[in-house]
Amino acid sequence: MALCVALLPVLILGGLQSIFAFRAEADARRQSLELAAGHSATIARARIEAAGVLLQTLGPGSVGLECAQRLADVRARLPGYANLIRFDARGRVSCAAATTPYDPQRGARPWFQALRASEDMVVASAPGVVYADEPAVLAAVRAGTPERFDGAMAAVLTLRELKLQTTNRFMPEGAEVALADSNGRVFAATRPSAFGAPQLDWRQIAARDKSVMWSGADLEGHSRNYSAAPLVDDHVFVILSAPSSGLLSWASINPISRLLLPLLAFFLALGAVLYAAERGVIRWIVYLQRVAAIYARGRFTVRPLQAERAPPEIRELAATLDAMAGGIVARDASLMDSLAEKDALMREIHHRVKNNLQIITSLLNMQQRALSDPAAKAAMNDTRQRITALAQIYRALYQGPDLKRVDLRPFLEELTAQLLASDMGGFGGGGLVRTEVHADPLVIDPDRLAPIALFAVEAITNAQKHAFGPSGGTLVVGFHVRGEEAELSISDDGPGAVESLGGGVGRTLMTAFARQLRGQVAFETREPRGLTVRLTFPTPQALSAAG
Repeated sequence: MALCVALLPVLILGGLQSIFAFRAEADARRQSLELAAGHSATIARARIEAAGVLLQTLGPGSVGLECAQRLADVRARLPGYANLIRFDARGRVSCAAATTPYDPQRGARPWFQALRASEDMVVASAPGVVYADEPAVLAAVRAGTPERFDGAMAAVLTLRELKLQTTNRFMPEGAEVALADSNGRVFAATRPSAFGAPQLDWRQIAARDKSVMWSGADLEGHSRNYSAAPLVDDHVFVILSAPSSGLLSWASINPISRLLLPLLAFFLALGAVLYAAERGVIRWIVYLQRVAAIYARGRFTVRPLQAERAPPEIRELAATLDAMAGGIVARDASLMDSLAEKDALMREIHHRVKNNLQIITSLLNMQQRALSDPAAKAAMNDTRQRITALAQIYRALYQGPDLKRVDLRPFLEELTAQLLASDMGGFGGGGLVRTEVHADPLVIDPDRLAPIALFAVEAITNAQKHAFGPSGGTLVVGFHVRGEEAELSISDDGPGAVESLGGGVGRTLMTAFARQLRGQVAFETREPRGLTVRLTFPTPQALSAAG
């Protein structure tokens, strides 16, 4: 669109030149029409004057028995006359070179009365009857003396015989010619429908200036140009009519030189600019867009080598893009090194925390062995188990693939095994405990993993204390994810009941861990025997969405 606007002056200039050429040619056509009208009037006037001289010459001898023959001989020797007629004083035909129509009112016709009233020559615009088979004019001269009217001599001249042709070099194409009387009425025309209502006062202007021009619509509604010139004084006028061509019709006649060349220049310039823009700018921009899209997908090894053939500005842009990609690669490598170093440091920290917790566990184990009070030994064992669970968390973090996430299913399996394999001195009678762990996979962060692990430690420790005797038993650990909720259940088949938990530290801690997870804890008696501790809490994904 911008290119079209930039090149629009070329098309506007061509259009203005076409309009100016159209106006100049229209003026030339009007001038030609005016010249043609004057030329035709001059020729017709000379022809009518020659007919008047001939009629005056024939007048004295155009009587008698040989009148018709003499007039026919003259008509044959002088082509150009449709008929030669001798009228008597009453308007009756005395003789004629050809057949003359009957007109009982001829003596009262205005043109005949004008001759009777002493006019020497009259061109009859309204002769009363048709004297020829084609458009014609009747020229008549007075016969007799000034004191005595003996009738008239008349010559019938057609428009063709008056030399009012429409094919000479002055005439525009499609021109038509007509004769009009002093009232503007067309009484003879080559094509009557080509003449419509004339312009007002055109006769006065034509009589004064010897020519006049106007534009109007013909009887068929088509726009035409008209030109008129006086033929005989102010009584008869020659009118020429030519089509008034509009801009579109004129352009259809002059397509190449007037409109096609500006249009061709416009489209050639537009095509050249578009081609230059495509080859020099657009295709390189598209190429750099593809390279940038590859960079956006994280592939920075691609280099814009093809841009070396591009214009200097595009090469600079490609070089900048390449340098940016190189900078991103270097920055990413540095970030990856820093991240790897950070991971190594975090793993080392988790490892050391886990080792420290194991040292504390070993110290507590030694202290437990030195105690003789069963209650003190049980309290020491509970503390050691809790610290073991925390150490297990740090061990899972530094040994796992992600320092921020731990898969809960293998963690529960390992924690349960470790708790049951550890020293249970003073609680069971050494019976075999069979374990079943059924856990759904769930990746969880350490902040939520710690209360879950400590809750499991308290529940498993409670089962070891109250459920398993010398004969052992079965411990079932289940973890299931049900949409936005997760459930951890620890069941035993011992004789324990809810009342066995009492209001001790273990139950208090389990309630606190459940509240920390925004969950609920339930203690359910199993049938026929056993106890199930159930922890229900929102899954980490649901908590993140709610937060």
